[in-house]
Amino acid sequence: MRKYTLLFTGLLAALSSCGTQVGSPGSNAPSATVVKQAVCDPANIALNKSALTSSSEWGGNLATAAAQAFDGNTGTRWSSAHSDPQWIQVDLGSIQSLCEITLQWETAYGRAFRIEVSDTGTGGWTQIYSTTTSTGGTQVIPVTGSGRYVRLTGTQRATQWGYSLWEFGIKKVGTDIFTTDTPDFGPNVKIFNDADSDATIQAALDSAFTPHVKSASAQFGEQRFAFLFKPGTYNVWANVGYYTHLAGLGLNPDDVTITRNINVDSGWNYGDESNATQNFWRTVENLAVLPEGGSTRWAVSQAAPMRRVHIRGNMALGPSNMDWGQGYASGGYLADSRVDGQIISGSQQQWYTRDSSIGSWNGAVWNMVFSGVNGAPAQTFPNPPHTTLATTPVTREKPYLYIMPDGKYRVFLPSMRTNSAGATWPNTPGTSLPMSQFYVAKPGDSAAKLNQALAQNLNLFFTPGVYRLNQTLKVTRANTVVMGIGLATLIPENGITAMEVSDVDGVRIADLLFDAGTTNSPVLLQVGPTGSSVNHSANPITVQDVYFRIGGAVAGKATTSLVVNAHNTILDHIWAWRGDHGAGIGWNSNTADHGVIVNGNNVLATGLFVEHYQKHQVIWNGQGGKTIFFQNEMPYDVPNQSVWTSGNGNGYAAYKVANSVTTHEAWGFGVYCFFNIGGTNTNINAARGIEVPNVAGVKMRHMLTVSLGNNGSITNVINNTGAAVPLPNTNTVPSYVVSYN
Repeated sequence: MRKYTLLFTGLLAALSSCGTQVGSPGSNAPSATVVKQAVCDPANIALNKSALTSSSEWGGNLATAAAQAFDGNTGTRWSSAHSDPQWIQVDLGSIQSLCEITLQWETAYGRAFRIEVSDTGTGGWTQIYSTTTSTGGTQVIPVTGSGRYVRLTGTQRATQWGYSLWEFGIKKVGTDIFTTDTPDFGPNVKIFNDADSDATIQAALDSAFTPHVKSASAQFGEQRFAFLFKPGTYNVWANVGYYTHLAGLGLNPDDVTITRNINVDSGWNYGDESNATQNFWRTVENLAVLPEGGSTRWAVSQAAPMRRVHIRGNMALGPSNMDWGQGYASGGYLADSRVDGQIISGSQQQWYTRDSSIGSWNGAVWNMVFSGVNGAPAQTFPNPPHTTLATTPVTREKPYLYIMPDGKYRVFLPSMRTNSAGATWPNTPGTSLPMSQFYVAKPGDSAAKLNQALAQNLNLFFTPGVYRLNQTLKVTRANTVVMGIGLATLIPENGITAMEVSDVDGVRIADLLFDAGTTNSPVLLQVGPTGSSVNHSANPITVQDVYFRIGGAVAGKATTSLVVNAHNTILDHIWAWRGDHGAGIGWNSNTADHGVIVNGNNVLATGLFVEHYQKHQVIWNGQGGKTIFFQNEMPYDVPNQSVWTSGNGNGYAAYKVANSVTTHEAWGFGVYCFFNIGGTNTNINAARGIEVPNVAGVKMRHMLTVSLGNNGSITNVINNTGAAVPLPNTNTVPSYVVSYN
């Protein structure tokens, strides 16, 4: 059993070296409970509420005329008669404590006006604001008072016209938010210590896994699990199934050791014993494994990262008994980890390893990429297809949860590194935050509650579950952390954008699945507003282990999954997926144009997986961009050639660098096609896999295309370079281009 006294000594040493102040039991420990005093709830409580006015410039129904100031549409307006005084009022439905009123005036504004509240609307009006010097435009007015009815009365017009408002918004006082350093993480999180019996822990792991093996509903179910292990040693076998997150709660991976094994295998895909290509949506991090038999199997495909893991033995990435290509696995990601022995890639089609140390590497299928990996194989692309970079240009490892010896929880925030190599631990440089600075979200929390927490300068920590959002989450404060565990899933309703991040430094988004709703959203996650201009190079925004799904659970729709406007953003392990199987699948059902659009400059993507979108999968408009590892499958379900053309030859290139871009670099790209509907080869053609401007500053290295089972074709790998696939007299053999420019 690991002694807490030893852990705490190492923890203090590590944190003091990076400038973090940490309390200790009996001394200056952080407060266990914090109350964030109420501020304005961000929701507009007047939206679409019943309204009335004294007059309308155009006549007609006065309630209908007044409603145009409360409809959320800045293209409609209320406009009064051309005389004084005039009033407009709204019925909030119940008595509310108010804190802010926003008036968006048209040119005809009120120079003098007052705002009053009443509980009945028929009398007892109380003034909460007045002015005789208004200048029009958009006015944000702090107020104090309560009432069910809110009335604005104009007493002096600023023009010869009447009073005219595009919008009249009202906010109420939010509720106090209680946070704690020892939060309740909810029923979907199980926390173990090494005093718990191995049998008890094993039963909990099995109860999450066993019902979902070979179940057609498991892949798109709403089950979500997180198993967290306090420092110690655990003799268990952990099969890691759908929507399962295993994590150690030590400061370093070796603080938690699993002495039997963790495992992801083939044969979990409804009985196909050679297929691991749908082993999605699972995570293991911040622990060590002493594998039974000397080897750990991690036969995964997309959205299944390993981070901060120490494998004290070998690791196989292919399905059991099929390590040499007899079965299939379709991609994976390993970062900030150590594997003491050999990694056998086996039937893995592509894999990205970043900033780690490995004993050795054995095998390759199509595209194996390494950056900053001690022990990586030599660069030999394309025979075998190993792409090896000595360092990674910029990294900042993902935040993670850990526990203090006094039982309080904190989130560690690793520091940024440049030209990095090898794992960060032990003694990872960085800082940490107490959990009392997080709102711990649980399924059922409203978007208004989450936005209120953000408005009160709290970070968000999503526990496992599904969150339905009826308003956009607004991340506006620099250095905000928004993270989840257990594949926490955000679903936008009514066509909204699920989350928007302002053009501010240091925001960290991690461990979330954005699942499109049935009404089309223009964007699921927007990082930085249009026209973002701030240089974030010293403190970038990071998006890590974040996934996007269009269809599969429902007929989801979103025009673009991820838009990056902010400069210097780091995209570290993204899977954007327009579903090719599951519910709501079809060319006209789960519609989505683009996976990722990058408009910001100097954006870096490390591990970019984007699949099946209906136009360009990735569009890169920003200057100075870099991508290390790109995996793509073109849409399977193109119904005919005529509906699928970019105007520059057949189809759409998967990765499109805009013609205006003069500097861009990329390494390790694989683009695959499988143009097949219902088992029938549709013989669709794409003119090219990758499309870039032919300028000296755009440098592309190590690219390939493949026609899976020779279903359809891709004429060139990049622009007009690279042989067409399928290659003559072959089946599923890549066409390679070593460099372009």
